[in-house]
Amino acid sequence: MSEVKNVLVLDKVSKSYGENLLAVDNVSLSIRENEFFALLGPSGCGKTTLLRMLAGFETPSGGCIYLDGTDISPLPANKRPLNLMFQSYALFPNMTVRKNIAYGLEMEKLPAAEIRQRVDEVLATAQLGELAERKPDQLSGGQRQRVALARALVKRPRVLLLDEPLGALDKKLREKMQLELKRLQHESGITFIIVTHDQEEALVMSDRMAVLDGGKVCQCGSPAELYENPNSRFVANFIGVSNILEGVRESDNSVMVRNRALTVESAVGEIRGQAVALVIRPERLQVLSSATPLAEEQACANRVDGQIVEVAYHGLDTNLHVQTALSDKPLIVRVPSSQFEYAQFEQGASIRLGWQARHARVLTR
Repeated sequence: MSEVKNVLVLDKVSKSYGENLLAVDNVSLSIRENEFFALLGPSGCGKTTLLRMLAGFETPSGGCIYLDGTDISPLPANKRPLNLMFQSYALFPNMTVRKNIAYGLEMEKLPAAEIRQRVDEVLATAQLGELAERKPDQLSGGQRQRVALARALVKRPRVLLLDEPLGALDKKLREKMQLELKRLQHESGITFIIVTHDQEEALVMSDRMAVLDGGKVCQCGSPAELYENPNSRFVANFIGVSNILEGVRESDNSVMVRNRALTVESAVGEIRGQAVALVIRPERLQVLSSATPLAEEQACANRVDGQIVEVAYHGLDTNLHVQTALSDKPLIVRVPSSQFEYAQFEQGASIRLGWQARHARVLTR
């Protein structure tokens, strides 16, 4: 197995504005070669400031940024082999697609033959060949987005930085462009770093992602790691939808929630009597009925009765909001539409839920 190479390393990077505003607080991250990396977090968490420091538009107040082992912190933006693509595509309206893409190379005064070859290559990669002679006002939103990407990719940056690049697109086009971006990253072999507040976007596109809050990195890992094993209530709430039950650790395999002992998988380092939270994803809760196979019901170490207070139909699935004795807040249960056809869920109906011990994540913070 080949050794993983880090392209960008952030070593204790901070950014403060005056004495009272610390926008980025001691962030350390390693970003790998040919990786699609997402910086994710709510507004004001420091992700855009971090991206601007990588691009050279902001100077760190502390720490270093290494590109291929060289500290680029003191370098101005135009001296870094990184390109930043903003949400506004900033295409030249009077230029064709081909001219827009070639502009940066022409400013570098590269030979005409090389410019033509590189532009033709990126037109093919971005599937823009048939649109090469059109102007921006003759293109759709998704096509303009691809032109802006092609213009950035043609310069062959070591890293491409993207600041909310899909924010201006409608939902359907946004979903299509998420897959398009992933394809372009894979085919170009360039490291992409994207800033987004959209959890689903980060889950779909990134190889790894870092969740930020208050200028700090809360957790970094693959989308599956962060979704299945959040390390805090904040990450559990921010990535997807979570049911969170507050309780007290009773033993290695038990948490007491409102005088009810719930079975969990053994965890090391947690103290008896310690306040904890149980995180259970909506799709991990199972509706139990007389039609449930015995093996499935027996696999559910935890069971609770409740009453449906709301039914929310989403097409692919239906969310049931179920009031139980475990929490003041209803539990959310995600039922696929394939199962919904065979069961009638109505507001006010009684229901029994179950879940496996391994599907409850125990958090201490």
